[in-house]
Amino acid sequence: MTEIFSDTTGIRQLSQMLLSLTFFHTSEYILAIAIHGASNVSLTSLLISKRYALAMLLALVEHLTEITLFPELKQQHTWWVSSFGLVMIIIGETIRKTAIITAGRSFTHLIKTNHHEEEDHRLVTHGVYRLMRHPSYCGFLVWSVGTQVMLCNPVSAVLFTVVVWRFFAERIAYEECFLNQSFGVEYVEYAESVASGIPFVLLTL
Repeated sequence: MTEIFSDTTGIRQLSQMLLSLTFFHTSEYILAIAIHGASNVSLTSLLISKRYALAMLLALVEHLTEITLFPELKQQHTWWVSSFGLVMIIIGETIRKTAIITAGRSFTHLIKTNHHEEEDHRLVTHGVYRLMRHPSYCGFLVWSVGTQVMLCNPVSAVLFTVVVWRFFAERIAYEECFLNQSFGVEYVEYAESVASGIPFVLLTL
C-alpha cells in the first residue's frame, strides 16, 4: 500500500475519480430537483444501484491491485492515458448534463410507460438532440468508460464499455418502441435522420 500513497500519480488518479463520482451523482440529483421539484424526486436520481456500486468497487480493487503488484507497469507512460480519460469524463459530463437541461421536464431517470404521465411530455429534437437521439446515454457511456481510462484500468475499461453498451442497447430498443407509440410518424422521421448516439445501435422500429 505504500506505493499507492507515495506515488503522486496514483493519488492524483484516485482524487480525480472521487471528484468525478461526487460531481456526477450530486449534479444528477440537484438537476432532477431543479427540473421536477423536490417532492417528485427520490434518491434513485443519484443513480447508485447495487450493481453500479459493485462495478465501481471492482474497478477500485483493480486499480489498487495493479498499482501495488505492478507499479512500474502501472505508472510507466500513463500520464497521457490518464489525461485522455479525464477529457472523456469532462466530455461525457458535458453531453449528459446538456441533454438533461435541454430536455427539461421531458427528461427522467426512469423510462416512461405512459406519455400522459406528464402533460408537458414532448418530443425534444432541438439542441444536442439534433445531433443524437439519446445524448444522455451517450454522455454516460463516455463518462463511465472515461473513469476507467483515467485510472488506467485496462480490464475495467473493456468491461465497462461492453456492459454499459449492452445496457443502453437494450434500453434504447425498449424506449424507442414507447416513443414510436407516443409520437408516431413524428418520431420515426426524427429517428431516421438522427443517429442514436451509441455506436452500432441502430433504429429498430
